[in-house]
Amino acid sequence: MLELFEEIKDELAIVERELQATLQTPDPFLTETSTHLLKAGGKRLRPAFSLLGGKCANFHLERVLPLAVALELIHMATLVHDDVVDAAMTRRGVPTIKARWGNRISTHIGDYLLAQSLILIASYDEPLIPRVLADTSVKMCEGEIQQISGCFDTGQTVKDYFYRINRKTALLIAASCQLGAVACGAPKEIHLALRRYGHNIGMAFQITDDILDLVAEQRQLGKPVGSDLRQGIITLPMIYALEHSPRRERLRTLILCRDKNEEQVQEAITIIQHCGGIKYSIEIAEKYIWKAKGALKNLPARPAKKILEAIADFISIRKF
Repeated sequence: MLELFEEIKDELAIVERELQATLQTPDPFLTETSTHLLKAGGKRLRPAFSLLGGKCANFHLERVLPLAVALELIHMATLVHDDVVDAAMTRRGVPTIKARWGNRISTHIGDYLLAQSLILIASYDEPLIPRVLADTSVKMCEGEIQQISGCFDTGQTVKDYFYRINRKTALLIAASCQLGAVACGAPKEIHLALRRYGHNIGMAFQITDDILDLVAEQRQLGKPVGSDLRQGIITLPMIYALEHSPRRERLRTLILCRDKNEEQVQEAITIIQHCGGIKYSIEIAEKYIWKAKGALKNLPARPAKKILEAIADFISIRKF
């Protein structure tokens, strides 16, 4: 993935330094806890998308930088809170804030990261930027609440799933692509096209994530394979299998088991694979990728456009 960002590596390095600087405080404990996830690394997809969106317009780094940092802080805040909800002990291959310091500290650190993003967003005069991010933040919470309330609900439909992942993942990626261009003065037809691209890429990215949770290797994922199954999170491959597998009732029993052992997780994965649940989900992800690339057609021919197309191709073959 990193080679795709070669064109913006210098700007991403500045974003990284600004992230570190934003989270430096006079309180050593607050600095340590708030930068813990940052030090674990990450793809920095959302800042990258905002930079590339800006490069589809009249790009100036100083216009995009506060937004890029704010986007990553919002994303990090959701991850910290997710780890509390999921009782996750590792992320990106290192102990979570929850694992190191417990739920109380984790909850406040997530809030702190979000509050820091608000300071950065408030620096913009363009009203569309805070409006889109406020709406996105509300809908992200709705998606997370729907996921929690829907755990172990084997009656979920594909429509339910798309509603949830749009809010959980796609909306923030769509906002990143769109608002990077908005910050750099892009006309409506450009920033809305980038939003459509981001939406479709975000949907494909989350579907691919859900596939990898079932088929990737643990060292590539940085977390245990089958995490969604263990938590009762119903994903697209599972929904397909629950509708089409001749062993759907056995799969339903396995999903509903709240204390699965490794053997049960592997049995469920095998059922999902054998009925074509993975293949079906890959095909759906590829349709979203096709739509994403279509949204770029009327954008000006710039290096950023080619990078966005290459990112779409990468998502269809990624293994982590």
